[in-house]
Amino acid sequence: MLDSAYDLRGLKCPLPVLKTRRRLKSMRSGDELIVETSDPLAGIDIPHFCREEGHELLQSEKTSDGHRFCIRKG
Repeated sequence: MLDSAYDLRGLKCPLPVLKTRRRLKSMRSGDELIVETSDPLAGIDIPHFCREEGHELLQSEKTSDGHRFCIRKG
């Protein structure tokens, strides 16, 4: 199981979701991706994206400069 980190801090909506979708497409089902964002809307957008696309949001936490998400590809 691949565990990969993806730094999307500094990007504004909708780029964090678009780039997360693109990265997950290149991964295998069951792989995990850690996404770091600074866009306040990502706290809503990333969980919604995961539900809509069938990915499992393993962890969502607020950080000092944004959010960190751990996603398992569905």
